[in-house]
Amino acid sequence: MPAYVDNEKCNGCGACADECPAECITMEDDLAVVDNSECTDCGTCEDECPEEAIRVEEE
Repeated sequence: MPAYVDNEKCNGCGACADECPAECITMEDDLAVVDNSECTDCGTCEDECPEEAIRVEEE
């Protein structure tokens, strides 16, 4: 399932990108951007985000 970034909550800290084991999160214009074609749905980004701005959607 895709990871979703709430741009209203994202503060651009980069914690999700730093910890992503698939290296599929980049920071663009101070916001997290997920390449869902590379995402493994591990949930690390969701766990690492201090603002709760990113989550992995469940089916």
